[in-house]
Amino acid sequence: MSNQDFYEILGVPRDADQDTIKKAYRRLAMQFHPDKNPGNQEAEAKFKAAASAYEILGDPEKRSKYDRFGHAAFQNGGRGGHGGFQDVEDIFASFGDIFGDFFGGGAARGAGRRSRSSTGPARGSDLRYVCEITLKDVINGLEKDIEFDTEESCKTCSGTGAKEGSRPETCATCRGAGQVVTSQGFFSVATTCPACRGSGQIVRNPCGSCSGLGRAKTHRKIRVSIPAGVDNGTQLRVTGEGEGGYRGGPPGDLYVQIQVAEDERFERHGLDLLGHVKISYLQALLGAELEVETVEGESQLHIPPGTASGERLRIEKTGIPSLRGSGRGSTFYEVEVEIPRKLKKEEEKLLREIAKIRGESVQTGKKGLFS
Repeated sequence: MSNQDFYEILGVPRDADQDTIKKAYRRLAMQFHPDKNPGNQEAEAKFKAAASAYEILGDPEKRSKYDRFGHAAFQNGGRGGHGGFQDVEDIFASFGDIFGDFFGGGAARGAGRRSRSSTGPARGSDLRYVCEITLKDVINGLEKDIEFDTEESCKTCSGTGAKEGSRPETCATCRGAGQVVTSQGFFSVATTCPACRGSGQIVRNPCGSCSGLGRAKTHRKIRVSIPAGVDNGTQLRVTGEGEGGYRGGPPGDLYVQIQVAEDERFERHGLDLLGHVKISYLQALLGAELEVETVEGESQLHIPPGTASGERLRIEKTGIPSLRGSGRGSTFYEVEVEIPRKLKKEEEKLLREIAKIRGESVQTGKKGLFS
């Protein structure tokens, strides 16, 4: 095994996070993959070196040992401890899920989903729909009709692609496997069958409705129940309303992603809302009862005597309901006290008398604030 620094091999700093390390390995694996460099021994060596580095740095426990002891931590115990990859097939076996993202192998995405190159039933893809609602909708919840286009199995041929009275034939090129395997030196490469395009079957008499594809476009309209209390990014799962399945397989799911439109009056902070209210200096000094706007209508806001600018006053149970049904937030109003720039002579006179009673020194003459 080469003693070249693993971080240097992957081209990442020693404090790189796991996601950065994985991305670096993916980049090198794609660059030096044997499929892209047939017969190139140098590329193969770099491919193995990158895999060896990722085997250690991609595992937090092994990485910790490497950071403390270097290569010495893995020199006794062969591949299990770490002796480096000698066979490319070992790399494919260990990191097949990583290669699957850009070479078509590995585990299919989505729980329970089968590869579409399989000849058996396969689950349809999940779909995502972005649904915009208002802040009032968030508080009250709503039933909303949404429409979208997708695909499903052709109803005429039940997804087989074959004309009524006929059936698809097993592909003679791949013998129904959907893939053909070719050998390149000491390893084998599986690629999608060019004859059947991965389906494993050949349709001699195509269905007139879908032209042998076994799929048909469809326009869907469904009603979605959006509960009160949702937030930006909330995803609602509607089971079985996604893309139709393949060859009799079940449909995928529909994920409705909530996007709450901005409200000019209020900001959301968890279950609470924050608004703003302007009051006069007299209302701030003496207190008042004001009509203010909430999301659902008008409400009374109590202004205590002596309220200062920047204070926040609350009206309970007018905020966002909890998704779990455990209470409801409040609406807070940040106070801005408005100071008049001009006063009537009578007002100024009264204020000066008040200042005299309080023993406070104020500006006199016409250069004052209220001149």
